[in-house]
Amino acid sequence: MKFNTTPIAGAYTIDLERKGDDRGFFARFFCVDEFAAVGLETAYVQINTSLSIPKGTLRGLHYQLPPAAEVKVVRCISGSLWDVIVDLRPDSPSYGKWFGAELNDDNRTMMYVPRGCAHGFITLSDNAEALYLVSDKYDPKSERGMRFDDPLHGIQWPAKAAEMSAKDQNWPLFDPEFHSVENMKGLVR
Repeated sequence: MKFNTTPIAGAYTIDLERKGDDRGFFARFFCVDEFAAVGLETAYVQINTSLSIPKGTLRGLHYQLPPAAEVKVVRCISGSLWDVIVDLRPDSPSYGKWFGAELNDDNRTMMYVPRGCAHGFITLSDNAEALYLVSDKYDPKSERGMRFDDPLHGIQWPAKAAEMSAKDQNWPLFDPEFHSVENMKGLVR
């Protein structure tokens, strides 16, 4: 695997190193030794999947507070999506910044989302399916979210949202108290 740094501290895009021939290729999706060598999370307790049928489905921006703060490794296994993260760790050099990248079934790129970062995506194709490795169990009491269109962060989405859950539409604009930013201290690796 090739780990590519991003403008967000501790976040990476990950490209597969394919070994191929006329039949196709073989590549590692995850290797504990390779992740550990870069200082990344190696223990995952869930593997989740989401299917978004219509193009323009926006999911996010979601995260969990400590002690349930989670690392996610996201890969698009069918179709195409644009994946985005926002750094909410006040002691991070990239605090308040966002980064996005296209993940699709052709490039097979993955996004490593560190603890303390909000995560979301918009689908760029119909029938986009994402697969997530998640380091902690879902805890409804620790769940938080933020608006996808908050002018404070100014995320430049590559498409207009056509579908979104009521929950995601109603997250509040960024508020350090509601979003519990102080609880995110110490999550930067």
